[in-house]
Amino acid sequence: MDRNEAKARIEELRAVLWENSKRYYVENAPTMSDFDYDHLMRELEDLENEWPEFYSPDSPTQKVGSDLEDGPAAQQGFVQREHRYPMLSLANTYSREEIEEFAARADKLLEGREFSYCCELKFDGTSICLTYKGGKLVRALTRGDGRMGDDVTENVMRIANIPHELKGDYPDEFEIRGEILMPYSSFDHLNQQRLDNEDQPFANPRNAASGSLKLLDPDEVGRRGLYCTLYHIPAQSLASDSALASTHSGLLEKAASWGLPVSEYNKVCHGIEEILAYIDYWDTERKKLPYATDGIVIKINELDWQRELGFTAKSPRWAVAYKFKAEQALAKVLSIDYQVGRTGAVTPVANLSPVLLSGTIVKRATLNNADQMAILDIRIGDMVYVEKGGEIIPKITAVELSQRPADSQPVEFPVECPDCHTPLKRGEGEAKWFCPNTDGCPMQIKGRLLHFMSRKAMNIIAGDATVDQLYNLGLAHTPADLYDLKASQLMTLEGWKEKSAKRFIDSLRESVKVPFERVLFALGIRYVGEQTAREVARHFGDIDAIAAASEEELAAVKDVGDVIAGSIFEYMSDARHAIEIQRLRGYGLKFAVDGGAQSVLSEALKDQTIVVSGNFSCSRETLKDLIARHGGRNSGSVSAKTSFLLAGIKPGPEKVKKCQELGIRIVSEDEFWEMLPEGSRIDSSDESEPTLF
Repeated sequence: MDRNEAKARIEELRAVLWENSKRYYVENAPTMSDFDYDHLMRELEDLENEWPEFYSPDSPTQKVGSDLEDGPAAQQGFVQREHRYPMLSLANTYSREEIEEFAARADKLLEGREFSYCCELKFDGTSICLTYKGGKLVRALTRGDGRMGDDVTENVMRIANIPHELKGDYPDEFEIRGEILMPYSSFDHLNQQRLDNEDQPFANPRNAASGSLKLLDPDEVGRRGLYCTLYHIPAQSLASDSALASTHSGLLEKAASWGLPVSEYNKVCHGIEEILAYIDYWDTERKKLPYATDGIVIKINELDWQRELGFTAKSPRWAVAYKFKAEQALAKVLSIDYQVGRTGAVTPVANLSPVLLSGTIVKRATLNNADQMAILDIRIGDMVYVEKGGEIIPKITAVELSQRPADSQPVEFPVECPDCHTPLKRGEGEAKWFCPNTDGCPMQIKGRLLHFMSRKAMNIIAGDATVDQLYNLGLAHTPADLYDLKASQLMTLEGWKEKSAKRFIDSLRESVKVPFERVLFALGIRYVGEQTAREVARHFGDIDAIAAASEEELAAVKDVGDVIAGSIFEYMSDARHAIEIQRLRGYGLKFAVDGGAQSVLSEALKDQTIVVSGNFSCSRETLKDLIARHGGRNSGSVSAKTSFLLAGIKPGPEKVKKCQELGIRIVSEDEFWEMLPEGSRIDSSDESEPTLF
């Protein structure tokens, strides 16, 4: 791999990892397994080590994933507050050999000193940080981006096993971190309720716990049956932790004595043999627990040695997580369907004999594309190994050839669209086959309608059956058609009652409040995910500016390369799409970023294109927002059009080098504040020593 290939792969990996991090932490709807995500993260770490000139403080290898809300929840009540001590993530592995290497490094670094390990279950929920003062619970923050978290104190107050007041001889003020879980029984009950109400069920307990914690109604949170387990007290939060305990396990015992819900399954181990025995025991026994776990956390137990070993940018050096391999089961392939998505991509899906995996019944598993089918040589009647990657997404990993029927025949991938029978095409370098009949293929049309109405887009209450009905009756072929529908009209259709018609129409009316970036995502432009839509919307401000932009201008936006830029340009150049956008505009949908002229603070940066790079006293998003509100324009890359590089601590080396080559000014943070009107500066926050979670 040469330098250009390495740079391109690093940029690609960063974009994929950040997009999937958003889906995991914020949307609670992951599309990538933990194993695949961790594999890509490891590849990125290796490339960044091999090519240090491409270092970036904004890389997912340098930051933890963020659960901070920036949509309706944030606007309606979740205040974001700074963590007193940053909540970091853990380095993780699926390899027992790497656990042995971790123990060997500890032996070497702490040679001659006595130490032990504290082994704990790794709970599969959503992180929480609790602050107690005077024995009373005063604050609860989500992990957020590690430095800022959403204040969910009122919601946490409704979780039954979290004490509002402590007992015993507790410190006057301290923090304790842990996990909010949804037990399997609560998960099953909640999903049954959602099905009864015609709502989409949650995919797994982790998603349900995270989504429930962010509800805007605290009373509803209390009805969700959430459960908390706590596992870490930041030593810095205690005035004198040595007076309480000298070990991590000792601090947890103290916390339990104050009435806090600490796991009873922790164990102090001495040496790698005891660690591996603990892993082996819980790999089986965890299936008997009433809540989800996905691994084991191993920590150096002595607090003094933890301080000595310290931290990397995002993880402690004194702890590591071992993640269990996904549970497998054998199932029979009954048939294979071919689904056509909203972009025309044809995806094979295997229908299976039902099997129980990680607490749920699995009947279908994606095969991704024709190449994977060929590699597996999968056939109807085969017995196949099915696993849930990250215990979320079912996938077929292998065929058990010893049980293959003697008369089995290879499966041929279709050459025509299974819906409209148009010959399929596959572009150069593409893994998937596509139906090119964009505006005439029923599956694509219905797929775009479903995408437009989805929770992450316009959040219109409807499902597959509704879309099928409206399409088949000729009532809706494009999103704009939906806004022509009336409740009285729906009441005449089979299956519709007053309540369901009212819910649907009410959700249509509510959807016009959706911000521009989600409307842009809802349009279904190929390759434009939520993060990309957000960046494009904020960069250009409104749909007219996007439609007028050249491919080069589109490609200059953060996370938008040539392929995505070409797709957006092609979409905006189509007259049919222009007509559709105008129709949607007429129904009141937002096609400009909220705020507009009234949010402009000054013209101090008018007509200046600014690239922001490095670490600052406030978040980079805050700086970018200020640049826009003072008349400037943000850009993700340095070019001849760049006015100056706003450089904080550790700016990207490549950006600095390119500025020097092009003679572009490099401006410090202090110089930047001087460019703005007096009083614009945002106070710097005090930096604290990092700590776990």
